[in-house]
Amino acid sequence: MERAVTTPRSTAFHRRITEPGLRRRRPLQIALAVLVLALAATGCRGGYSFTGASLSPDTKSITIDYFQNMAPVVMPTLSNTFTETLISKFRQRTRLTFTDFGGDLTFEGEITNYDVQSIAIQANEQAAQSRLTITVKVRYTNAQDDKQNFDRSFSEYEDFSASLSLDAVQDDLIPRIVDKLTESIFNASVANW
Repeated sequence: MERAVTTPRSTAFHRRITEPGLRRRRPLQIALAVLVLALAATGCRGGYSFTGASLSPDTKSITIDYFQNMAPVVMPTLSNTFTETLISKFRQRTRLTFTDFGGDLTFEGEITNYDVQSIAIQANEQAAQSRLTITVKVRYTNAQDDKQNFDRSFSEYEDFSASLSLDAVQDDLIPRIVDKLTESIFNASVANW
């Protein structure tokens, strides 16, 4: 019978595998790997999301009504821009299904202010800056938790040089203001900020 020849290298490897410290660590490593896989398989449910939304697992649908522009000064495209941006924010950051009515979450309201004011008055009593402010009144209903409901106004603004006309800058300012507004509404409703 031939006898297997063991090299120092294979014997050292065998010793490393059978050392008592490694035997104890191996079950711990397996348990940790199983835990990581279990968390990944469940999708980290339970109200936490990496997008910032903190929703109950029972919340499945959302309704966002068209926000009419009821401001004294009406910018014709503002209602559509605001409503579409709000819808887009929830599409990107949640997995909620959009419905025309009766969603678990409902947003309705109107644009109540579209205003330009002079700010930063200089010594010669001329404005160095102007401020465009947009205000939106939002009625939020959470059918799963009525303590989360609110009826409140959100206002955001952007400043611009008073040497420029509103017509020259509003196409650039409106998307920025609307993005701030929708972020504030998202945070107040589902991020619980």
